[in-house]
Amino acid sequence: MNQEKFEIFASCIPGLEQELLSEIKRNSSKQTELMVGGVRLFGDWHDVWRANFYLRGASKILVRIASFRVSHLAQLDKLSHKLNWENILQYKKSFRVETTCRKSKIYHSGAASQRISKAISDKIDAKEDPTSRIIIKTRISSDICTISLDSSGEGLHKRGYKIESGKAPIRETLAALFLEKMKFDGSQVVYDPMCGSGTIVIEAAEIALGLPAGRNRTFAFMELPSFKNNKYQELTKVYQKKINLKFYGSDRDQGAILNSIKNSKKAGVETFCHFTTNSISNVTPPTQKPGIILVNPPYGKRIGDRKKLFALYRSLGQTLSEKFVGWRVGLITSDPGLAKATGLNFFDISSAVDNGGIKVKLYETKINHPQS
Repeated sequence: MNQEKFEIFASCIPGLEQELLSEIKRNSSKQTELMVGGVRLFGDWHDVWRANFYLRGASKILVRIASFRVSHLAQLDKLSHKLNWENILQYKKSFRVETTCRKSKIYHSGAASQRISKAISDKIDAKEDPTSRIIIKTRISSDICTISLDSSGEGLHKRGYKIESGKAPIRETLAALFLEKMKFDGSQVVYDPMCGSGTIVIEAAEIALGLPAGRNRTFAFMELPSFKNNKYQELTKVYQKKINLKFYGSDRDQGAILNSIKNSKKAGVETFCHFTTNSISNVTPPTQKPGIILVNPPYGKRIGDRKKLFALYRSLGQTLSEKFVGWRVGLITSDPGLAKATGLNFFDISSAVDNGGIKVKLYETKINHPQS
C-alpha cells in the first residue's frame, strides 16, 4: 500500500453528503461516488494528504485497508493476521483499535478489537495505547468487516486557529457545508449578526481567499511510514487569492467579539473580517450591495429558556425584513417554532443534521420588498 490506488472515504455530517461531493468535484478530477455519510473516491497517499489539507466539509479522511465477510472471532483473527500491517503502520509505533458491530454474528466489539489489535501487534511489535493518534476503525455490519485507517487524527473541524469559542459554537465543517448549500462561491459578502466566536465569518473569508482548511494543523498520517514531508510540502503550498471583499460579524456580547477578532488573527484573515458589538435590533447592512446572511442563533436547548427566545427571533425577523431587502438569509436552528417566529417566508428547509449532538436544520429565504 505505497503509491498504488486504494479506496479513500471522506466522511461528513450525515445529510450533507451532496455538498461535500460538490466541493470534491470542484477541486478534484477523481472518480467519486456519493454514499451515506460521505463520499468514496480512489487515489494514493498524495490524495489522502491533499484531502485532509484542502477539504473544508469533510469530517475525517479514512483509508480503506480491507473488507471481508466474517462470522466468528477465530475467522476475524486469521484474516486480520493476513493483512500487511507492516506496510501501513510504523514499526513499534503505538496505535488503537475502535470497533462497532451491528446485525452480525460477531456482536462483541471489545472482543473483535482485541483480535485485530493482536494481529497488528504481532506484525509491527507495538502495543495498543488508548491515547494514540493512530486509529484503526473497524465496522462489522451484516457480517461484513470493513477495516479503515483514520488518516486525520483529530476531527477536521479543528482548523488549528480557534483560541476562544462561544457557548454553543457551530462546527467549522458544518459552517462550510451550509455556506456551500447557500451557493456561496467567495464572491458574495457574508454577514453573521450573531457571530459568537466568528466561525461562519472566518470560514467565508478563508473560502474566498482560497486558503486550505488544514494549513494550521497536523494530521495522523504524518506518523505513518508512507509520509514523505518534502513531497507533502510540494503538494500543499498555499496561494492566497486577491479579493476586494470583507466579511462581517456582529454580536451583542463584547467578549464574543473579542474572541472573534482573536480567532481571525490566528487564522491570518483579520484584514478581511470586520467584527462589531451590536444588538440584533440595531444592526444595519454592512454593505450597500446585498449578500448572504448566515446566522446560528441560540436554540434554547443549550442556552436559556426557549420561551424567552421567541422575542429574539421575532426581533431578528423584523430587523432583516425591514433593513436587509435583497439579502439571502440562512437560519440555523433546531426548533421549527423559533424559525416560524421570525415571520420570514422560508422557502427551503434542509434535512436535519447534527451540530454537536443537537439536530439542526438550515432554513433559507430571500428578503423581498414588502408588498404595496
